[in-house]
Amino acid sequence: MKVSDILRAKGSEVATIGGEQTVAEALKLIVRRKVGSLVVVNDADFPEGIITERDIVRLADEKAEGNWRALPVKQVMTRNVIIGLPEDDVEYIMKLMTANRFRHVPIMKEGKLAGLISIGDIIKSLLSDFEAANRYLTDYIANKYPC
Repeated sequence: MKVSDILRAKGSEVATIGGEQTVAEALKLIVRRKVGSLVVVNDADFPEGIITERDIVRLADEKAEGNWRALPVKQVMTRNVIIGLPEDDVEYIMKLMTANRFRHVPIMKEGKLAGLISIGDIIKSLLSDFEAANRYLTDYIANKYPC
């Protein structure tokens, strides 16, 4: 299975935010959009980082006494974001996520943001494949070996 298969089912819409916007704005957007992360983009809509719910929780813990909500996203975001391609195998992306302990991968196509997949998207897709294979095998056995 390819990343493009997941994007075809999920869609290519990506929640983004600018690096100059505040953590408070990021938090509101995460809650409003019901997502776990925002891709941080520059003025040309090119990804420069990612900010996740976990990043914000850690920040709140570290700076509990300060005005952490007013910080710009670029000071909090993860900068070294691993990017995927639509033609990548899902197994490859899963291994990257597991080895590097992250849950979201922005997908680029022809230099543009083409989508974002999460570990949840991958699991949902794999479960669907397993259910289809199980149904096929059950039907095969039932027809091959009638009671």
